[in-house]
Parts: sequence; structure tokens; C-alpha cells
Amino acid sequence: MLQAAFTLLGTSVTWLEVIAFGFALACVLCTVYEVHWGWPLLVASSALYGWLFYLNRLYGDVAVQVYFALSSLWGWWEWLYGRRPAQPGHESSGPDRLAIARLSGRGRARTLVLWLAAWPLAGAALARFTDTDVAYFNGFSTAGSFIAQALMGLKYIECWPMWIAVDLGSAVLYATKSLWLTSLLSLIFAALAGIGWKRWQGQRSAASAQPASGTA
Repeated sequence: MLQAAFTLLGTSVTWLEVIAFGFALACVLCTVYEVHWGWPLLVASSALYGWLFYLNRLYGDVAVQVYFALSSLWGWWEWLYGRRPAQPGHESSGPDRLAIARLSGRGRARTLVLWLAAWPLAGAALARFTDTDVAYFNGFSTAGSFIAQALMGLKYIECWPMWIAVDLGSAVLYATKSLWLTSLLSLIFAALAGIGWKRWQGQRSAASAQPASGTA
């Protein structure tokens, strides 16, 4: 797994990074199109990327991958069986199936404040307890990834702009470690997040335009 598969920009790319790249790309494509199989794919890619990041002293990202692997089991359950409280105007005997939703304005503000507060805390923890040389840079993506993952599991549209910010920051971070393929993957993720953002907005608008159940 640690043998070189090919050379990119003068740096050897291992089979570990190549395989992790493939699983991660398949995972995000599934998520964009609301295919629940993206969650078990995320478990596989997280295990591989956790190993890769550990070898490169990106310990914040190791923690993120452990969190991804564990939270994916919850996210998979939510996407298959999750329910949201019944919405006003919908005749229903119980909660509605978990569907794409938006945070309130207050919810978005709280999410942003939480990220801005968690970023320096994550950076300080990495600087204090690990030998990483990019503690606060890594803290930005670490804090954002934890929050965005939770929003994605609950199908909130706001997960996508958060992923765009995280992925763009991560692309630069990985480039500083010469993880060129993973840096490229982060840029691809940012583009896919833009597609996911637009698609989920369209799905949400289409669902809102449908007449309430049991009404004319």
C-alpha cells in the first residue's frame, strides 16, 4: 500500500493515497445524488485517509477521519430511517421522512459562531498535544469538517457551503505536505460541493412546491 503508484509533480503517490482517493470520490458523488451507499464508502475512505494523514503528521485530519468513520454509521441510519417533525400544512399521522431542509437564519448564525470558536480551540489542542507543524491551519478544516458532517447527516443544505470552504482550505494544506493527489481531490470535492449545493436547493424547492398531502 505504501509503494509508489506513480509520480505527480515530482513526488511519489502511494497506492494508499490512490485507493483512498477512489473511495472518497465515489462517496461524495453518492452524497450529491442522495444515494445512501455513500456512507459505507466513507467508512472505507476514512480508514485509508486516517492512515495516510497519520504518516504525514496531519493529526487533526486523523481525528476527522475517525469521526467520519464513526459518524457514518449514524448518517447511514438517518438517511435510511431518519424522520423530521411533521411540517405545518402537511397532513400526516407522524413525523415526515428525513428530507432536505434548511437551517433558520439563527441556526446559520449559530453554526458560523460555533465554527469560529472551535477553530482556534482545535488548533491549540493540536499545537499542545501533537508534533504537527500546521496546527492552526489544520484546526480550520478539522473544526469545519466536524460541523459539516453533522449537517450532512441531517440533510441540511448548509453543509455544502461549509464543505466548499473546508475543501478549499484543505487543498492548500495538503499541497504544503506534497499530497498532490489528495490536494486535487479536495478541489474536486469543492466543485462537487457546489453541484450538491445547487442540486439540493433544487430538490428542496421542488418538494416545497408540491401540494400538501390530502389537499386539492
